[in-house]
Amino acid sequence: MSWRFLTSGESHGRGLLVIVDGLPSGLSVSREDLSSVLERRRRGFGRGARKNAERDELTVWGGIRNGRTTGAPVGISVGNAEWESWDGAMNPWVTDPSDENSRAVTSPRPGHADLPGGIKFGGADMRNILERASARTTAPRTLAGALASLVLKELGVSVRSAVDSIGGVTAKLPATEGEWVHAARSELGTALEEDEPALKARITAFGDEGTSIGGTFVVSVAGLPAGIGSFTEWDRRLDGQLAGAVMAIPGIKGVEFGNGFRCADLPGRDVHDPILVEGGRWSRGTNHAGGLEGGMSNGDEILIRAAMKPIPTMRKGLPSFDIKAGRVSEAHSERSDVCAVPSASVVAEAMTAWIIGCAVAEQFGSDRMDDLKERFGNYKQHCERWNLHEHMSS
Repeated sequence: MSWRFLTSGESHGRGLLVIVDGLPSGLSVSREDLSSVLERRRRGFGRGARKNAERDELTVWGGIRNGRTTGAPVGISVGNAEWESWDGAMNPWVTDPSDENSRAVTSPRPGHADLPGGIKFGGADMRNILERASARTTAPRTLAGALASLVLKELGVSVRSAVDSIGGVTAKLPATEGEWVHAARSELGTALEEDEPALKARITAFGDEGTSIGGTFVVSVAGLPAGIGSFTEWDRRLDGQLAGAVMAIPGIKGVEFGNGFRCADLPGRDVHDPILVEGGRWSRGTNHAGGLEGGMSNGDEILIRAAMKPIPTMRKGLPSFDIKAGRVSEAHSERSDVCAVPSASVVAEAMTAWIIGCAVAEQFGSDRMDDLKERFGNYKQHCERWNLHEHMSS
């Protein structure tokens, strides 16, 4: 059975909603499991004042009872603590466009969905566009991914993320379990505390200039056996699904696996990972492929690297055009972040978990957690038998 989820809500609306369908029954879920990942998503040096207002008050409407999934769709809402101050602008029934409290947006921001969305749906007030295009709407996606991550955790599969660079200043990637834990707790998503001062200085410098800054991060999937995904049709390829899910996060402009774009400059002998046989078992000495070959997992750690552009909303807006006034103007400016790379990495981690979880559920079924664990365990034993040299020689 396949999984699916649907979200609704706007950045400054009453709240955000997610309905997740297809999860197995019997999955253990606590309030802390969900609230902690949203807290990580709000983190980050360089985030604006909005992160303090986003208290992410969760309400579960169905699908979880006595701390376990029932098999029914899981419905969760995230309330907006600022709703009262935005009611005049976002009320679904009565909004006076001439009232200053309507907070109309008529000067589109370069790099945002404002202009193309306004052209697509019509209307001079692009608040209808920016509210839904806002990165705030990744909160319900993150919840869906958090639920998927809990499923994978019970199967022995871990999905983690860490910041790789901000504004060209690099940070060391995690090499140990302890460093992955530090990255999860760090406000900058870094593996080492000593890397944080240089990143903070970079963010502060750009913030003082009234502009924004982007960066890169990595997502790791460990414990996934070979053969998850498929090469048989283009839309079943695991790498394509992962790339699409990560690219769909606002601000992401590039995604690569393993050596990624560097492969284009190297000969094949330096790109592909030799299959080595030692002590009657085969292994890979390298992981240039990033754990994916032919649209499937190959048993190695899956490594995804993504590049995030600077946030389009800046204190000093770029040149634009006021559609309503019919004159040149500065782009609309609203309370914003200088850097949101650490937050984006958490969203990417969640979406990676979602895609991996969907692939596992499609391959092994997912009505009951016990059944899924048994089938997945049997498949891992199958993969282990294939790892034996005696099997290959036969």
